[in-house]
Amino acid sequence: MKGVLHRCVDGISDFLIGWRHALAALFLAMTVFFGWSATRVQLDPGFLKQIPIKHEYMRTMMDHIKNFSGANTLLVNLHWKGEGDIYNAPFFDAMRKATDDVFLIPGIDRTHVSSIFTPNTYYIEITEDGFKGEPVVPARFSATPEQLARVRHNVSLSGQVGLLVANDFKSALIRADLQEVDTGNPEKAQIFYQQVMAALGNIRGRFESKTKYVYTLKEDHPPFKKGDQIDEGYVDYGWMLDMQPFYERPPGGGELVKIKGKELAVAKVANPDYNPNVEVNIIGFAQLLADVISGLVGVFAFFAVAFVITLVLLYLYSRSVRLTLVALVVALLPVLWLIGILPIIGFGIDPMSILVPFLIFSIGVSHAVQMTNAWRNEVVQGCSSVEASRAAFRKLFIPGAVALLTNALGFAVIMLIDIPIVHELGITACLGVLLMIVTNKMILPIILTHVRLEERSRRNSLKPPSSRQMAIWNQMAKCATPKFALGVFAVCLVLLAGTTQLSRGLVIGDSGTGAPELRPTSRYNHDDRQIATTYNIGTDVLSIIVEAPDFSGDSCLHYPVMNVIDQLELYMRGVDGVRSVTSVAGIGKLVIAAFNEGNPRWRALPRSSVGLSTGSKAFDPNMGFNTEGCKAIQVMVFMKNHEGATIAHAIREAKRFIKDHPVPGVKIRLASGNVGVMAATNEAVEAAEAKMLLAIFGALALLCLLTFRSWRATICVLVPLTMVSIFCNALMASMHIGLKVATLPVVALGVGVGVDYGIYLFERIQHHLADGHSFEEAFREAMLQRGTAAVFTAITMAIGVGTWTFSALKYQGDMGLLLSFMFLVNMLGAICLLPALGAWLFRDRAAATAAARRVRHG
Repeated sequence: MKGVLHRCVDGISDFLIGWRHALAALFLAMTVFFGWSATRVQLDPGFLKQIPIKHEYMRTMMDHIKNFSGANTLLVNLHWKGEGDIYNAPFFDAMRKATDDVFLIPGIDRTHVSSIFTPNTYYIEITEDGFKGEPVVPARFSATPEQLARVRHNVSLSGQVGLLVANDFKSALIRADLQEVDTGNPEKAQIFYQQVMAALGNIRGRFESKTKYVYTLKEDHPPFKKGDQIDEGYVDYGWMLDMQPFYERPPGGGELVKIKGKELAVAKVANPDYNPNVEVNIIGFAQLLADVISGLVGVFAFFAVAFVITLVLLYLYSRSVRLTLVALVVALLPVLWLIGILPIIGFGIDPMSILVPFLIFSIGVSHAVQMTNAWRNEVVQGCSSVEASRAAFRKLFIPGAVALLTNALGFAVIMLIDIPIVHELGITACLGVLLMIVTNKMILPIILTHVRLEERSRRNSLKPPSSRQMAIWNQMAKCATPKFALGVFAVCLVLLAGTTQLSRGLVIGDSGTGAPELRPTSRYNHDDRQIATTYNIGTDVLSIIVEAPDFSGDSCLHYPVMNVIDQLELYMRGVDGVRSVTSVAGIGKLVIAAFNEGNPRWRALPRSSVGLSTGSKAFDPNMGFNTEGCKAIQVMVFMKNHEGATIAHAIREAKRFIKDHPVPGVKIRLASGNVGVMAATNEAVEAAEAKMLLAIFGALALLCLLTFRSWRATICVLVPLTMVSIFCNALMASMHIGLKVATLPVVALGVGVGVDYGIYLFERIQHHLADGHSFEEAFREAMLQRGTAAVFTAITMAIGVGTWTFSALKYQGDMGLLLSFMFLVNMLGAICLLPALGAWLFRDRAAATAAARRVRHG
């Protein structure tokens, strides 16, 4: 079978080289086409893509999303930095304008906008004439001292202190739900989110920017004329206008007008709403997306730095400008082809997975260096460029193709996690890696047939290794001796014991507070801390839905329903990690006590429907805690943070309560809110983790067996890979990096790159073993042929991606750290542990070789 495989490779190489001119024209045409197609790729963000929509928690959320707040919630907080508290005219003027602006954001569910200025925020006061309830801010409000005093009084009676008004009375909050699409003007998700991000930027800029932008027409655009003002705002729309047409409604209404960037004149004018005493804090998926996109400039900047570092190190290694440029161009080709294919298959680039093309580039560099190094060795030995390309292809196609298939497999297994963005990420990454079989294994040999090696590079290759280099290789070759291998095993066992203990601290989900995609010092995380520390509700919400459809009339007037909700509220208050809990039961008890002169002894739930009706004000659907007739009721659990361990503990306790408190006719369902989404995502990742590991290592073992036809070789390749995976888990745990959607590609890539080194190296070892060499000699020869390229590639890529650790995006910094670690440690595993394992597994070969030599010299 092996002979058949090699004959097939020989036939492919003859066809590739024989038809290289026609194939070069075909590949060039494909590159031009994909390059043109790449110009049409769009950012494709989406909230629903981030969640496991089929998970039971998410089914609960989607079943009740029309009635209750979902997880795609926006919080806009106005913080007063001046003297005194918020009860002053400038602050209330800013709060009114901000509430109106939030209400007009595209895609906002306007039935779920809450602030002290919305009519659904009211107070209840007990007077001699009975209950009096009105909006907190009167309809006719002009911010006179008397009215401000009245609003202060109304807020104290509304129960909104700690909810919509900060505990220190220095801030007020606007809460709103964002729908996935703009129901008033359905656009594609990318255009929709750009409009939302622009609207949020305008809200912040209205009070924090000293200037604003005014857009006027530079030419006639019926029904408007040159010089007409089309729009004004506080953020520059230029970046959006360059991407695609932007739709904006002109002042005074009228039809929607399509405005293109070249038709607009932009002027800066003074902003009359600027107030240095007002700070705007905004959190939510759309704002996080905006901050991540703004940080993408840094992503490309650091990629450029990594590219330059790779270019310089490649040149220092090869001493050939031509080989350096060829290797980098070919490494970029699969990235270009992949981006060009995305619009064709209906995909875009999600900002949360923007680093996948850069991972593809890193893998491409690794394989390109191996091919160019093999080609250069053949040229130095006297072959022509054409014959060198043919020989390099024959030597590297099998190990390279197998290595790339394992890379693709590493990305494919993450699709076991049932989350749309993970499926999209897995498909695009697999596609990019598979394209490398064409670009690195077919296009690169064709290009090399037209390359002439510079004399400087030829002389550098012919130069014998220095004594220091030989000393290093001789020391490395000792790893392939049984005696020295025992020392390697001892070191590895000590490291394995320590890292195994550390890896137990690996968290599924987020680790730390704030948005893990951004640095703790980012504006978004500053805003998150500002809101979390001044309100009782916090920014992390777990919503538990209680369904009671079988009760006659209003379910809230039935004691079994209210009692289980009250017990659930009390139970969850005692769970570690919970900040506060709000439900109709708790609010109802406050109303009932109010009916009895506020006596705390009456703060309880009556057992009769008549008694419960006393607290019916708490069961108003406008308050957002229940539907009409209380057929569905939500209990809102506000968490202290969204760390994976905290969420898992809260979910376990909620499930324990549900199991221990069954009530006929009542169904308690988990979960909604942003914490519900995180819980579902974490459970999906955790459930798939074991399957992923089993699938990838099982498939890798099968591929290695098919490639090397040896169980010993398979063990030599897979054992270092397994250890490095444990080391990576330990590093993630010690650096407080959680295992989640953003870090899964790194874990998959780490497995793939480790297999690359092992497969490339052992293919040469096996070749020399077949020629009668001992394992130690075979390893030394393999290191001379492939080891230098592997070590150089690992160091180059580690230095390149190591620059990512300085990025403003924390998840890019985390990826850079993990990738650098895995590139280096996988390389060390391949050149140290692999030969140590082989020294013992292939001892019989060493004995046979020694015996044969004794016979020859006998």
